[in-house]
Amino acid sequence: MAGWKATRMPDQSGRAAVVTGGNSGIGYAAARELARRGASVVLACRSAARGRAAEVALRGEVPGAEVEFMELDLADLASVREFAAAYGRRRSGALDLLVNNAGVMALPYGRTADGFETQFGVNHLGHFALTGLLLPRLLDAPPGARIVNLSSSFHALGDVAHDDLNSERDYRRWIAYGRSKSANLLFTHELARRLAAAGSEVVAAAAHPGYAATNLHVGATPQAGATLTSRFAAAATAVGHEIGTTVIAQSAAAGALPTLFAATAPGVGPDEFIGPRLGWRGAPVRSRRAKWTLDDKSGERLWGASEKLTGVSYTSLSR
Repeated sequence: MAGWKATRMPDQSGRAAVVTGGNSGIGYAAARELARRGASVVLACRSAARGRAAEVALRGEVPGAEVEFMELDLADLASVREFAAAYGRRRSGALDLLVNNAGVMALPYGRTADGFETQFGVNHLGHFALTGLLLPRLLDAPPGARIVNLSSSFHALGDVAHDDLNSERDYRRWIAYGRSKSANLLFTHELARRLAAAGSEVVAAAAHPGYAATNLHVGATPQAGATLTSRFAAAATAVGHEIGTTVIAQSAAAGALPTLFAATAPGVGPDEFIGPRLGWRGAPVRSRRAKWTLDDKSGERLWGASEKLTGVSYTSLSR
């Protein structure tokens, strides 16, 4: 794994991939490298204008790339369902790779179209619903199909609050962000467990980029009573395009390496968590994670709540 680079990715010819948030930053970098290695890639993006622009840009960088923009708003479950239906109409065959990359970070309190707290709704529930709706295509894929959920080292800011999933009692934007990233890892853990129980060879893994210079950090601001860790995150955000970008942050291309490793490298196992060697930057390695993201009972509880909130049941795992 030492010194792993995108040039070491296996050939992806004949494989179909969906990358959420593929119009910019880490998502775009991951989609570009997958396309460069021969994958047929769908850029699943909220903004039609930015999604189409990214499609054009990617074709310019990778001549002959098989890439297509499709609209997806993870803050609206109706849009998630429409995306899955449209994917079924426009794409035949199995889905080999789902990269749940899109997300929001440390926003002021808000709600999705369905009334969920925005960070929990977008970062976890939207991807939970999308994965469930696309899972039959993944289960039909040849051996090697993977689901990669993008988490963050800031998941350590907070465990999932099962009794207050929408942060209605106490909203602190960085804590809510950390909890949503813990939910990504707990979802990965429970999904991997259920895939194994169903006898499926689909691998569910997770990744985090460390600190990369992307537009995810724009708009994230400090808050009163923040922990030392969250204050550091806010401070890094404030200087993200100045000192922090050159001293702390790595490029989006480098930040995408853990995602690409989790998605394509041989030997990646179920529920593994891949991140930069130094925590915030460096070559991808197997990363540490909070113990609460490996709790079976907590995973079952989050899964049940997620099915109830989204209306999406993973019936394909119970056949």
